[in-house]
Amino acid sequence: MRGVDHQQSQMFSYLSPETRVRKDHPLRAIRAMVDEVLRQLSRRFDQMYASAGRPSIPPEKLLRAQLLQMLYSIRSERLLMEEIDYSMLYRWFVGLNLDEEVWDPTTFTKNRDRLLQADVAKEFLAQVVAKARQKGLTSDEHFTVDGTLLEAWASVKSFQREDEKESPPDDPGNPTVNFHGEKRSNQTHASKTDPDAKLARKGPGKEAKLSFSGNLLVENRNGLIMSSEVFEANGTAERDAALVMLEQIPGTKLVTAGGDKGYDTSDFVAECRHLGVTPHVAQNDRRRGGSAIDARTTRHESYRISQVKRKRIEECFGWLKTIALLRKLRHRGIFKADWVFAFACAAYNLVRMRNLAAVPAV
Repeated sequence: MRGVDHQQSQMFSYLSPETRVRKDHPLRAIRAMVDEVLRQLSRRFDQMYASAGRPSIPPEKLLRAQLLQMLYSIRSERLLMEEIDYSMLYRWFVGLNLDEEVWDPTTFTKNRDRLLQADVAKEFLAQVVAKARQKGLTSDEHFTVDGTLLEAWASVKSFQREDEKESPPDDPGNPTVNFHGEKRSNQTHASKTDPDAKLARKGPGKEAKLSFSGNLLVENRNGLIMSSEVFEANGTAERDAALVMLEQIPGTKLVTAGGDKGYDTSDFVAECRHLGVTPHVAQNDRRRGGSAIDARTTRHESYRISQVKRKRIEECFGWLKTIALLRKLRHRGIFKADWVFAFACAAYNLVRMRNLAAVPAV
C-alpha cells in the first residue's frame, strides 16, 4: 500500500538528541573518550578564563566542535556552524539542546582564538596518548619519525624581497606580479601574508611552495601518534624535529626509531645514540661517505621489522591531509599551524583507538 506524503506539521517532539543517536554510533565511543580528556583539562581551562564577567562559549564545546570539523572534513567555520544547526547528531556531540541557538561564526572563531593562544592542543594530545597507554595500545620501545610539507595559506605572489619598497598595486584584490628572471630564496625574500612560511619543494623536479614542516613521532604497535612538531621548512627541520620528539620519550631504557633515507646522516645518528635511541633508519648508500648505519645495526631482526613498520606513518599523514584537511593550512603563523596540527593528531588517535576497541580480540 502506498504511503501518504505527509508534510512537517508537528510543532513538538519528545525525543532528545541522546535517544536519537543510535547506541553503536562511532561518535559515541569518541565522545566518551573526549569527555574524559576534557575533565582532565578542566583546571587548565579555569586558569585561562576570568572569575567574573560575561560567560563565554565553554571551551569544552569549542573543542568538540573543532573535533567535528576535522572528523567530517568541514571546510570552514561558517559551514561548521550551519551543519551543527541542522544536524541532531552534531548538536548531541557538541552538547547543545535542540532549541539552543548556534553561535555566529565570528563569535566562534574569536572565542576559539583564546584556545589557540594557549598550548591546549598539545595538552589534549598528551592526555589522549596517556589514555592509550593505560589501555595498553602503545609501544614504549619502538617508534617511527617522519615529516611532510604542509602548504601555507599564502600565495607565491606574496613572496617578495624584504628590502623592496612597496608600491601601490594595480589591483588590491589580485595584483599583477612579474617574477620572470628573478631569483627567489628564503634568505632574501619573505611572504607578506605569512612571514613564517618558507619556500620549499618535496623533491627534485617538484614545484616550490610556501610551506611548513609537519613532523610526527608514531609508535609501531598500533600506529598511534605520540607527539607532533611544526618547524620552518629549512631543509633540516625533519631531523631537528625528530630529535626534539625523541628526547621527550619518557623513561630511560633504550628505544628504536625508524626513518627514511633522509635521516641517514652522521650527525643525526650520533645524536640519536647519545639520547639512548637506536637509529633504525634506511641506509642511503649514495650519500657522500656512505651510510652512517652499518651492519652492527642492520644485522638484527628488529631493524627489518622497523623498516616494515615505519611505512605506517604515511597512513597518519594521509588521514591528516585528506580527512582533517591539512593539505593546505587555513591558519597563518607557525604557532597556529602547530596548534591545529597537534589537535588533528589527537583526532586521528581518537578514531584509531575507537577502531581498535571495535575489533574483537583474537
